Amino acid sequence: MKTGLVFRKVKAGILGATGTVGQRFIQLLDGHLHFELTELCASEKSSGKLYEEALSGRWKISSHIPEIAKKLTVKACKPDLDCKILFSGLDSSVAGEIETDFANKGYVVISNSKNHRWDKHVPLLSAEVNPDHLELVKHQESYKKSGGFIVTNSNCTIMGVTIVLKALTDKFGVELVHLVSMQAISGAGYPGVPSMDILGNVVPHIGGEEEKAETEPLKILGTYKGDEIINAPIKISAHCNRVPVIDGHMCCISVKLKKKASVEEITEVLQEFRGEPQLLKLPMAPDKAIIVRTEADRPQPRVDLMEGKGMTTVVGRIRPCSLLDVKMVVLSHNTLRGAAGAALLNAELMYRKGYLSQ
Repeated sequence: MKTGLVFRKVKAGILGATGTVGQRFIQLLDGHLHFELTELCASEKSSGKLYEEALSGRWKISSHIPEIAKKLTVKACKPDLDCKILFSGLDSSVAGEIETDFANKGYVVISNSKNHRWDKHVPLLSAEVNPDHLELVKHQESYKKSGGFIVTNSNCTIMGVTIVLKALTDKFGVELVHLVSMQAISGAGYPGVPSMDILGNVVPHIGGEEEKAETEPLKILGTYKGDEIINAPIKISAHCNRVPVIDGHMCCISVKLKKKASVEEITEVLQEFRGEPQLLKLPMAPDKAIIVRTEADRPQPRVDLMEGKGMTTVVGRIRPCSLLDVKMVVLSHNTLRGAAGAALLNAELMYRKGYLSQ
């Protein structure tokens, strides 16, 4: 479809390109309107090899490796790359220092790791929820010195939940949230959870997940003021569980609202919610940020996960809560809406708002 708009592509690279999130980045960047994949980086053991060779059969997310990546030579994670923006799927054990180094050398880094999420001047960005937080990057020391900066994604468990809470907060206000997650095994990366632990089983503990689920939404839903974010005054209690589903994190949430509302009013607010990505018609943005299912047994990962090409949050079972005010089920794709897709949507927003042009 012709839009009349002409876009200059920005050269992009991937840190942690051989991992599952890195593979998803490659898939999504293939033929992208705004970004041209020019660099792939991974550990020293992969450095110097063609990407196809470095993977050694570990490509897991589709039938074929995209042609744009096959013959690229994998490089070490050092800031001497021919690109402007870097999508980081690095493990948190190494991500912090590497990402800082790149930002200091003038690169824009969008990270899926936890290392910088609570840095004062680093946005914890969800494109539909807090696009105004992008202004924080102008206070980063790296931005002042070189034009480079870091932006982070949230934990994938609460990506869909925060979109729902944003819609409810804007209309009714939110005071309390009780959350129980059922998280897919792909959230653990490859090779994931041992089969003897997860098949026919539920594991009621995922290291660090509950703390992230209880705290990260507060920054995401917080208020940008001066050079910092004032956390949202919401209390969240979370139980996080690993379940034998390949993709898709499902959360059952109960919410106490500041302003009472009926199920019908809440349903209407969720269905009508639109964020800046929808208004700008960004390439990765689904037409509807939230879809509400009215069937008694929906949403389900097997049938609802790929709504909006995996970028739509699907909500169902909206009903009164006898302890708080309302309860519902929230489903989102953990590697699309929750990781690589969210990072790419954030990059598209930054591109359209001029953050990549300096």
